[in-house]
Amino acid sequence: MTRRKRRNHSPEFKAKVAVAAVKGEKTLAELAQQFDVHPNQITDWKTQLLERSSVVFGEKATKESGPDIQTMQAKIGQLTLENDFLEKALTKAGMLSAKR
Repeated sequence: MTRRKRRNHSPEFKAKVAVAAVKGEKTLAELAQQFDVHPNQITDWKTQLLERSSVVFGEKATKESGPDIQTMQAKIGQLTLENDFLEKALTKAGMLSAKR
């Protein structure tokens, strides 16, 4: 038996299948055959739909924000200054060779 090539389904398709599963008019096996996906996948999509449905009706989605660039650049600058200071101090104290 050959394996099927991995498929990527659009969010619209997933929503359509999940809504059909929530309606309950057909069994999971019938939906799996109709949409040509595994029943476990339908169950996963249905669970995701039900868990995240509160976002649609007003609950704010927790936005995963990326790192703050300005804060990171300031920290890099601070660490660079500290490294330069320590390098000069250790060189003067003879604990760090001048060659690097």
